[in-house]
Amino acid sequence: MTDEPEKFSVEEVESVEQPRRARVDDAAGASAGPDSKHKPDYLEGFLKEKPQGVAPGEPGGALYDGVIAALREIYDPEIPVNIYDLGLIYGVDVSNDGDARVTMTLTTPHCPVAESMPGEVELRIGSVPGVRDAEVAIVWDPPWDPSKMSDDAKLELGML
Repeated sequence: MTDEPEKFSVEEVESVEQPRRARVDDAAGASAGPDSKHKPDYLEGFLKEKPQGVAPGEPGGALYDGVIAALREIYDPEIPVNIYDLGLIYGVDVSNDGDARVTMTLTTPHCPVAESMPGEVELRIGSVPGVRDAEVAIVWDPPWDPSKMSDDAKLELGML
């Protein structure tokens, strides 16, 4: 070994051709092969599929999902976010007979809609097809705080 420094050659160029950008089609074709049955969208139906054998009142069931959808249509008048994503809903119980019970809170006990909100929630969940009876219970413990909001709500309000 010699103590002489390595020499590098330098070449001046006027421009460099931009490399071709990678495409999803390229990756799918390379890994799947031309005779493969898998296409880049093979998960499309799988991700949209509902669980089989779920009771209507259980999470994932049609009745339960209908109640949640109804709750997501009710907005807090002071905050432009629905009450479900706002974290005001603490529990949803739907029996196989179609009885729905929602446990919820409000942002504060002095909320201007403290008298009207429970009635609106009861009307909305009672209007879901398949719900026989609707009941709303207001609780104050644990108290609501912004940490109960969903990430979607935080994003909507600029908190993320």
